[in-house]
Amino acid sequence: MTMKYNMASPMDLPNASSFWMPFTDNKAFKESPRLLASAKDMHYFTPDGRPILDATAGLWCVNAGHTRPKIVEAIQKQAAELDYGPSFQLSHPLAFEFADHVARLFPGDLNRVFFTNSGSESVDTALKIALAYHRARGDGARTRLIGRERGYHGVGFGGISVGGIVSNRRVFALLPGVDHLPHTHDLARNAFVKGQPEKGAEFADALEGIIGLHGAETIAAVIVEPLAGSTGVLVPPKGYLERLQSITAKHGILLIFDEVITAFGRLGAGSAAERFGVMPDIVTCAKGLTNGSVPMGAVVVRQSIHDTIIDATRSGIEFFHGYTYSGHPLAAAAGMATLETYREESLFARAKELEPYFEQAVHSLRGSPHVVDIRNLGLVAGIELEGRKDAAGARAMEAFRAAFDAGVLIRVTGDIIALSPPLIISRQQIDAIVETLATVLKKIA
Repeated sequence: MTMKYNMASPMDLPNASSFWMPFTDNKAFKESPRLLASAKDMHYFTPDGRPILDATAGLWCVNAGHTRPKIVEAIQKQAAELDYGPSFQLSHPLAFEFADHVARLFPGDLNRVFFTNSGSESVDTALKIALAYHRARGDGARTRLIGRERGYHGVGFGGISVGGIVSNRRVFALLPGVDHLPHTHDLARNAFVKGQPEKGAEFADALEGIIGLHGAETIAAVIVEPLAGSTGVLVPPKGYLERLQSITAKHGILLIFDEVITAFGRLGAGSAAERFGVMPDIVTCAKGLTNGSVPMGAVVVRQSIHDTIIDATRSGIEFFHGYTYSGHPLAAAAGMATLETYREESLFARAKELEPYFEQAVHSLRGSPHVVDIRNLGLVAGIELEGRKDAAGARAMEAFRAAFDAGVLIRVTGDIIALSPPLIISRQQIDAIVETLATVLKKIA
């Protein structure tokens, strides 16, 4: 049964005060709520039946589109057969089958999979694996972790410590022994670049300075998003990731790619590691893993790292870490059906094919009011707006609300509009998104 709400009146939203909403201006939302009641393919629908074109794949996660039949049926069937099974000292066959299918998507010997429930849990798990690996090698002094300014690695204490978004960090106690690389955003040299910027690979060389300061023998891992998403779509300069890989390998430091956003087709390949041809030691993922249908994350680890940790213990538990819902049956079923949908519809190749059209469309907004930069790669784009003095983020938030009212869901972070539509999007729908944004930008002050 679909409940009808008057979107203009918060009093018509039942129990509005009970839900403490995440990453939300709760007061403003509850004064003027925007609700979603159902979804299909490229659209959400409001409780009164109005279609909203999804330009963000939900929250970077619904890569195959909404309520796809194969995924829905798999979840329903699994719920009737095995609703839950623990993974502590026992498990169920589907978890092993799914892990094998996930491993096949990643290059080289990235073939050992640890299941989590979210990107945040994947990041904290990856950091713990890095520490456990060095200890298993008898190199337990390697405890320092290196993140990057403007990095987003979820909301666990490990993730916010290595993360570099100030608002996510300022009121919380952080892990000691963490340092940060500079971010790669260089508006002066790289504004309105299409694809990877030519300039900026040298930002990776700052890692040598950090190593010189602390000593390589103290550093366990470096974690970066290959393409930084939640901070506003920062595309890596050509050669930057390659330099990071070379420096970490030279000093025996593990390189972790946070691919919670970039894995599963977003960049026209199974992973950013594949797209860029750069081999990390550990990859974190979530979101598109199950098409957002059931919460699940994963950490994909090189076999040599896995084997080192496992072989360091003669008997008993080798790695004291895990979650009640690791490898959850419903999530595994959803994941299997999601990977089948990607494969059967060639969605990774489709994203790669659509990339030039998407690029041309979003860059057509150059010259629109307030736009100071546009950047893109794969089916993801960032449109940076000039912020208002003493009101950072206000202009983009107005654009978000106006676009929703016009029937398009976008994502904003600070004064940056982020687009990351489902990979099933059509050229006509790309045009509709861009045309709506052009209209919205002309209307906001």
